[in-house]
Amino acid sequence: MTVLTELTRLNFAPMAASDVDEVHALECSVFPYPWSRANFTESLASGYDAWTARDESGALAGYYLLMYAVDEAHLLDVAVAAGRQRQGLGRHLLDRIGARAREQGMASVLLEVRPSNERALAVYRRYGYREIGRRKGYYPAHGGQREDAIVMRIDL
Repeated sequence: MTVLTELTRLNFAPMAASDVDEVHALECSVFPYPWSRANFTESLASGYDAWTARDESGALAGYYLLMYAVDEAHLLDVAVAAGRQRQGLGRHLLDRIGARAREQGMASVLLEVRPSNERALAVYRRYGYREIGRRKGYYPAHGGQREDAIVMRIDL
């Protein structure tokens, strides 16, 4: 089976409260400073647009959360399971994120990313996101330090 065929067989579904433990476990496995379980629970309670991607066996392959404000979607969190990285799933999720934002009438998608997350930066840049600014000291970092965020946007 080709990677493209495998990607098209993913099952996308709205994230539910019953997904939070598994989503949080994936988050913790791929990020050095993960969201808390409460961040996911509160995002769902706030009505953010949250989706999971599962393979044919039901295993969680990735997820994303979007918040909408006026005409712009804000990509709050996106992750791909470690064993599924470098197979095109990140790009496939970005396709889904853009399509979902367009369905909601959004004109662009905004995100923040750590400068140290070079792989994610490369994916976003190849996809067409462009840097529009920085948020100083946005992220927690090693030893009680803070790391800036690169703010990126893509027009839909």
